Amino acid sequence: MIETEATALLRGVSLRVTRPRVAVLSAVHETPHADVSTLLALVRERIGAVSTQAVYDVLKTLVDAGLARRIDLPNSPARYEGQTWDDHQHVVCRSCGTIADVEGPQNAPRLDAPRNHGFTIDHVEVTYWGLCPVCRPERGRGDPESVNRSSHTEEQDNF
Repeated sequence: MIETEATALLRGVSLRVTRPRVAVLSAVHETPHADVSTLLALVRERIGAVSTQAVYDVLKTLVDAGLARRIDLPNSPARYEGQTWDDHQHVVCRSCGTIADVEGPQNAPRLDAPRNHGFTIDHVEVTYWGLCPVCRPERGRGDPESVNRSSHTEEQDNF
């Protein structure tokens, strides 16, 4: 995402345009599913010195404003992606933690919560879990829990 796009998005939700906000928003859009340490490194490459707390603060502001989405998964640091307003879900590798976008199922039944709780449901998230192609063992070579947990990049995966 170029700076002019990030600036327009920030102004579109009435947020003050600052160098850290533009840099973080751009990094979130360019590196989906990144954790804070990855985003911090990218932001520092763009604008130089910026504190870890400043990046956390900007991320919270972006999520609260609807410009970014926070992804919380068990046993994993929070990840972030640019808000795309589409209906995509995520698939997560149980072995290495790689996350990829997947489209929501077509003609899926609507997931309604029981009505006796008092909540108004405004969002449902579905996360698919499995093994990515790199971590998936060869047929007949053991169970998924015994797979080597070496990490790799999302670019290696073709979910």
